[in-house]
Amino acid sequence: MTATVRSTPDPVHLDAAAAAGELTPLADYLGSVLRRLRALPALDLDLTQAHGNVLADNVLATHPYPAFDQAAIDGYAARSEDIAAAAAGRPARLNVVGDLAASSWRPARLTPGTCFSVAAGAALPQAADVVVPIRWTDQGMASVEVHHPAKRGYGVRRTGEIVTEGMVLARAGTSVTPALVGALAASGIGHVIVRPSPRVVIVSTGDELVEAGRVSQPGQVVDVNSHALTAATAEAGAHAYRVGICDDDPEALRALLEDQTLRADLIITTGGSGTGPGDMVRRILSRRDGSRAGMVTFTDVSLYPCGTLGFGTVGSAEEVPIVCLPGEPGAALIGFEVLARPVIQVLAGAEPVFRPSVRGHLLETVASPGGLREFRPALVAERRGGGYTVQPLPGGARTLAGMAEANGLLVLGERVTSAAAGSTVDVLLLDRRR
Repeated sequence: MTATVRSTPDPVHLDAAAAAGELTPLADYLGSVLRRLRALPALDLDLTQAHGNVLADNVLATHPYPAFDQAAIDGYAARSEDIAAAAAGRPARLNVVGDLAASSWRPARLTPGTCFSVAAGAALPQAADVVVPIRWTDQGMASVEVHHPAKRGYGVRRTGEIVTEGMVLARAGTSVTPALVGALAASGIGHVIVRPSPRVVIVSTGDELVEAGRVSQPGQVVDVNSHALTAATAEAGAHAYRVGICDDDPEALRALLEDQTLRADLIITTGGSGTGPGDMVRRILSRRDGSRAGMVTFTDVSLYPCGTLGFGTVGSAEEVPIVCLPGEPGAALIGFEVLARPVIQVLAGAEPVFRPSVRGHLLETVASPGGLREFRPALVAERRGGGYTVQPLPGGARTLAGMAEANGLLVLGERVTSAAAGSTVDVLLLDRRR
């Protein structure tokens, strides 16, 4: 097949459409899409398998933690009244009547003038109300001299001090982190009810596309989007499956989508979403002829760079959500952040759905298309004394190098045509830790 010409977001065209009131406000569009979605059905997972998933229910502590009074440090378990007068020149002398390890299980009791050598985590002997650190003593074995008094409760962890029985350990919508796994395990919880991580299939379309790893020739374009969107999908917490390139063949596209619905919770396509002669995806998926691929709506949205977004369902056996993004790489990545990522979060049952945002001090004057909500890559930094600075990156979203460098997206509203240096602007914070 021959290479085709793709339509890309044109600010002049979008400006005209915005002026004519032909664009759907971005907030309205996102609301209409996300309201159609439901989180994936919950399942019961072993705690070791739950990391990275989102809790479907609140998790309550079934037992207190610690489950018994215990030593919080290595030292000597004693009665505070026996060492109240201890000083560097006049140490208190105690008889060491035994050793208690963390694995010790026999009950023990202190009598006046005695102590136990204890390891951190060991059950506290009855009548003991303090654990004296080793560094405050002469480290004696049969008897010990204490050179520093300790207040009641020092070095001691009481039953339920960290977690009380019935306490809410984590709420529904919370992502299961390593620290949360530890907290749940410590409370005696071995399994949790979670939403599965969505399985997302990514497809690039176009006769002109060639695989990465080679230099494109005239009539060829390296497939950037499927690789970038697969990475973005994984960063969003989903299981990402790149199926590669699909040519501009209607039957091939229909067959591929039908096949992928068997393993996907969401399908993302890129390319062919405009109105140009080579935009096959829109022509095929927007048909209203009762065919298998006839439930996708393409909407001109007040979004720059992007313009047109597609959303609907595909599949004859089971309706699977599909998001159709533009073919221009920068626009595709912005479209992913604005639409596909929130869709993934809703399917995963995660809260919040959107990226965190802050207000920042703009370092450079920027212009923006009127009537469009622009998302522009930027560098966000914390200011000395508090707050943030926002530095727009050259080239905007059309420059992949700028997108790669960005740790935030500057957001300029539909009514903003210019934002002056020194003004306060909104910026989405991108997660670049992984």
